[in-house]
Amino acid sequence: MFYNKVTPCLCASFLAIALLALTDAQVQAQNEFTSFTVVESIVPGGVGRSRIITASEERNHEDYISINGRDGRNKSKRGDIRMETFEEIKLLNFYSIAGLRFQNIASNDAIINSKVNAMMADGWELISINSGVESDGGADDGNGIFITRFYFKREK
Repeated sequence: MFYNKVTPCLCASFLAIALLALTDAQVQAQNEFTSFTVVESIVPGGVGRSRIITASEERNHEDYISINGRDGRNKSKRGDIRMETFEEIKLLNFYSIAGLRFQNIASNDAIINSKVNAMMADGWELISINSGVESDGGADDGNGIFITRFYFKREK
């Protein structure tokens, strides 16, 4: 007796779940992605340049593809790839003439946090942060940079 009363209820539940799953599959949102790059100078003496760089134009990667082995090397011109306009936010260098400046690092953190918070308020979700360093390689190498890339996504 119990079986006869529960079976129709279970069937209706499974049917409702199946319909929801099918509906959800049809309306899945598309995502768009963006990023910005923080370049912070670690050149002694404060002579480097530190910036937040954000692309202001779009590029289609397919315009620059070649399949090596079939049609030879990539014949794209670098000038076609290069972006002439981009957003640039000035930052302070890690070093001044007196040496490492912790105030500069804290100031840069505040500006970077402001940029991230503004993007999140705009609907972007921070999904990844990657960084790398090219530091001083010895007496003949006075160059160095610290690069951090911030990647975001949001629903279209």
